[in-house]
Amino acid sequence: VCSSDLADVYGDSDSTTPLIFIISPGSDPMNDLLKFAETKKMSKKLDKVSLGQGQGKKAEELLREGMEKGQWVLLQNCHLAISWMPTLESIVESFDENKIKKEFRLWLTSMPSEKFPVSVLQIGVKMTNEPPKGLRANVTRSFFGFKEDDLNHNGKPNDFRRMLFSQCLFHAVLQERRRFGSLGFNIAYEFNDSDRNVCIVQLRKFLDMYQNIPFDVLVFLTGEINYGGRVTDDWDRRTMMTLIKDFIHPKVLKDGYRYSPSETYQMIEPGKKSYYLDYFATWPINPDPSIFGLHENADITCARNEANAVLATVLSLEAGSSAAGEGTAHTRAQLLTTTAQTILKKIPEPFVLRKFQEKYPTSYEESMNTVLIQEAMRYNKVLHVMNITLKEFLKGIKGEVGMSSDLEAIGNSLFVNAVPDAWAKQAYPSLMPLSGWTDDLVKRLDFIRNWYDNGTPNAFWIGGLYFPQAFLTGTLQNFARKVKEPIDTIQFAFEMLPATENPSELPAPKDGAILYGLFMEGARWSAADGSIVESNPKELYTNMPPIYFKPVVNKPPAAGVYRCPVYKTLTRAGTLSTTGHSTNFVLPIEIPTSVDGEHWVKRGVACLVSLNYAK
Repeated sequence: VCSSDLADVYGDSDSTTPLIFIISPGSDPMNDLLKFAETKKMSKKLDKVSLGQGQGKKAEELLREGMEKGQWVLLQNCHLAISWMPTLESIVESFDENKIKKEFRLWLTSMPSEKFPVSVLQIGVKMTNEPPKGLRANVTRSFFGFKEDDLNHNGKPNDFRRMLFSQCLFHAVLQERRRFGSLGFNIAYEFNDSDRNVCIVQLRKFLDMYQNIPFDVLVFLTGEINYGGRVTDDWDRRTMMTLIKDFIHPKVLKDGYRYSPSETYQMIEPGKKSYYLDYFATWPINPDPSIFGLHENADITCARNEANAVLATVLSLEAGSSAAGEGTAHTRAQLLTTTAQTILKKIPEPFVLRKFQEKYPTSYEESMNTVLIQEAMRYNKVLHVMNITLKEFLKGIKGEVGMSSDLEAIGNSLFVNAVPDAWAKQAYPSLMPLSGWTDDLVKRLDFIRNWYDNGTPNAFWIGGLYFPQAFLTGTLQNFARKVKEPIDTIQFAFEMLPATENPSELPAPKDGAILYGLFMEGARWSAADGSIVESNPKELYTNMPPIYFKPVVNKPPAAGVYRCPVYKTLTRAGTLSTTGHSTNFVLPIEIPTSVDGEHWVKRGVACLVSLNYAK
């Protein structure tokens, strides 16, 4: 929504008609509204409040004053004040044009919410402010919103325009990286125009204050505060602070500076607004992933993410559909019965913990005994809930018990080959469909069973561990007790071992552990080069070789390595659990690299314990 569009919308409204911005992540109509208020000479008569806890009374006072004095009132983020929405509804319904000054306008912003008052929506004028899709559209929109004066600077006009160009391109890169899912950022942050505008204001101020541009200050303010204030994941912060070096740096002041290996995106000599808009029009609609620091395979990942989102929506509609005929309902019941019976036959009986404790008693010298028993306990919880719910569901299908909402949800999940929520709450993080998830669970249980039957394995399948963090802590604990050193002084060193078809047959190390079964996304390991190298075309995930986790006391910083995060699933993002561990992040591992590690940071390279399909 730009100022010209707001003028049309404003003309369709009156003092009793709310004007509603339906916002989405990455969009912020605030700047456009402020500019429009200036054209209407209402900028000093615009009161605003961001709704949230305790802001209801302030909003009511502003509305009362606004109606009496003929001012504009902006209530932001209505979706965050659900409890106050009934009050807003009653206020809007009580609007009387005979008691309200005609200049009064109520502006509202809200993300789509079921709790937003329907009556307010019905009488209001609705607008949406979608962020532009595509790098070219994003940068073009930024410059389109500037006036010619916004591109000028009294002391350093050329430097300012170059830095402004670079700042807008950086903003677009951050927003567009979200399209690539976890390859771009672990969490899809809501970077919007306000972040960019604050950076531009600071840029102008520092150019006035200093003879030489303080790039270090601009990098810190832009990366750590203006944009970084939204970033909650440390690995995302590392990515952003690495990317920003290509956009806020003395080299961007030179004409012809390339922002990517291609010649498409480069610094041009300063010009007028129309000159920049003409230059942006020469950019491709679909940008090359290299401008985002990503490999060409990232386009495949992006397309797959979009397709999966559409298909997931279709499946959710299919699962909840009740418009099935008698024959279809009969077929569905048969299918669900067969699926439930097949899963029950596949999964083994729960582990007998008493036998585990007798064979592997708690020992000061061997922490792996405790790890094994805890793993068996966790998997038993999964098996227990699966057994109970599947048996109850089969009874419900036959009509022997009532079909509760919980059993209905399990049936819907089985029908679309999804893991029921009741199981997922007790299980390890996984993105696999139900069929692959069941097979993977059986393999994990076999791994634990072989550990129990044959003793501690020479090498461990990391994908078979429910809680790998506990295993890694146990490994460090064994070494700490052996060498009689505090555990917090011990860290892992990492050694890539030769790939083998049967890593479980590798000789057991004296200290530490050998782990296998990791996958790499964004790059691949080359044994010939002894380094991470670029991915092969159309190869999204590759197998990592067995890795020796060697405990070292007071380990010095390693050189020539990429500090690669390890996650349990492809989504990478997790939540902080009560144990202090993320539900998804495992640990960082150091992998040799022949190029600067920052190259792989931009690539979004990470290792994964499991994929979204069985492999």
